[in-house]
Amino acid sequence: MPAYLIVDTQIHDTVAYDRYKALARPLAEKHGGEYLARGGALETLESELWSPTRLVVIRFPDMAAARAFAEDPDYAPVKAIRLGAAKCTVAIIDGM
Repeated sequence: MPAYLIVDTQIHDTVAYDRYKALARPLAEKHGGEYLARGGALETLESELWSPTRLVVIRFPDMAAARAFAEDPDYAPVKAIRLGAAKCTVAIIDGM
């Protein structure tokens, strides 16, 4: 069953975040990740619990593959770039 890694991002250093995006994509793809949305136009219809800023959605073959990406030792220095460039909420959800 596919799994989706969903990230809401508030970027404060666009130069560093652009570097992060270039480095993160091949690592996600290494684990079977496919970007479905990456910061495109966003329209919030309801926001009682959450007001998203910039959403990224990556489909993985399953939860294990999504976790393997997030926990990949090669991703750790790339993640550090993201943490320095943006505030994020990251979630993985089982799909259909």
